[in-house]
Amino acid sequence: MTMKVSCPTCQKQVEWSTENKFRPFCSERCKLIDLGEWADESHRIAGEPDRQQMEQMSDDELMAMMVKLQAKPDSD
Repeated sequence: MTMKVSCPTCQKQVEWSTENKFRPFCSERCKLIDLGEWADESHRIAGEPDRQQMEQMSDDELMAMMVKLQAKPDSD
């Protein structure tokens, strides 16, 4: 039985196999769209905001960030 997955770009169902050279994408087009989204920073790996980003945040955004950080369990 072949496993099927959704293309991350268009959601089309595609087979997850070594024969699909674009996996997990359905096509080269979808693969390039995804690459472009990473290149223009539409996709990012989450991280803590830096000082410049924090200075641009509204008071409500800063408060929400502080509440979220306080709710995190200690990783020590």
